[in-house]
Amino acid sequence: MTANAQATSRATRVLVLNSGSSSLKYQLLDMADGSRLAVGLVERIGEDSSRLAHTPLATGGTKREITERIADHTAAFQAVAAELAADGLGLDSPELAAIGHRVVHGGNQFTEPTLITDEVLAEIERLIPVAPLHNPANITGIRTAQALRPDLPQIAVFDTAFHTTMPEHAARYAIDVATADAHRVRRYGFHGTSHAYVSRETAKLLGKDPSEVNVIVLHLGNGASASAVQGGRCVDTSMGLTPLEGLVMGTRSGDIDPAVIFHLARNAGMSVDEIDSLLNKKSGLIGLCGDNDMREIRRRIDEGDEAARLAFDIYVHRLKKYIGAYYAVLGKVDAVAFTAGVGENAAPVREAAVAGLEELGLAVDAELNAQRGDSARLISPDYARVAVAVVPTDEELEIATQAYALVSA
Repeated sequence: MTANAQATSRATRVLVLNSGSSSLKYQLLDMADGSRLAVGLVERIGEDSSRLAHTPLATGGTKREITERIADHTAAFQAVAAELAADGLGLDSPELAAIGHRVVHGGNQFTEPTLITDEVLAEIERLIPVAPLHNPANITGIRTAQALRPDLPQIAVFDTAFHTTMPEHAARYAIDVATADAHRVRRYGFHGTSHAYVSRETAKLLGKDPSEVNVIVLHLGNGASASAVQGGRCVDTSMGLTPLEGLVMGTRSGDIDPAVIFHLARNAGMSVDEIDSLLNKKSGLIGLCGDNDMREIRRRIDEGDEAARLAFDIYVHRLKKYIGAYYAVLGKVDAVAFTAGVGENAAPVREAAVAGLEELGLAVDAELNAQRGDSARLISPDYARVAVAVVPTDEELEIATQAYALVSA
């Protein structure tokens, strides 16, 4: 066996990068067993108060923090590389098979993990108008990694890819077709890596193959989305052209009458940018009650705060509407799966979202729902026709799995 073949045969590690406008999240995983070797976050890139937090899990080491100015993403990635090297996990290791990048918007062109070429990068750039907050940061991360390891496969895993199986009648908006096509206006959906992972894990929890199971996945974090997954394929999802549509979120309004935008422009004198900021950053839970942390909202409810109670009720009402709608879309539902920060940890949200849906076969066991844990579990009683599950999401593992499968093939 040649030296190159030997190196390839033992290359089982994938570095996952999630680049934000001023942050860089990363995880190094060994796909031989799915274990995490290191995790970390660089935040406030470009500011004097930059911070790098790095935890070397492979060596059982404690978290290390660096608080000094990190000028840009290149400097951030170099700092990450230095921390990994200090733990014997350097980017020059022959065990590193690929770098997997989370890319938020892939349009309807990218339906699976994709080896990044100049042409692919150019297409991701062309999608910036429909993802102005996300794709530029993703591109920055890709270019930074390419500069430091030009010899290594760089794999893009798209948030939108899982949702490209939606039929046209679910993906199209009812507007002029020529205008929609000219400006790429359609429903794309997001959180795709989470919905893919959780729907598969839910099937596993039920002891079935994903092709045999219909699941409603509720990804409830600061950003929130629902999906209807039929036999392992997404047939509908709540987010649309952008992540604004759908459920009530931490700072986003979710579904709203489009005429509200015209009303605010004409009667409140608000600009397009001001309305954009209102709906994306000052709405949702924080707009309703001043808090976007569900734990704080529940504490305020316990103290009798009416604004917090109303915000919670609006949040749950929207959830129920989507559960009911996706039940109708699927026809038969095997499970409803809660995931992400709120979905995994807020028992009152899960209980309230299912309450009153007994005629649909949905119920939650109070004792099971109150239990906490890091593994997938059922919280519905044995008699329930539809399983209700809590399934911790693992988007980094999903990205690493998809990236490794591509380079292995």
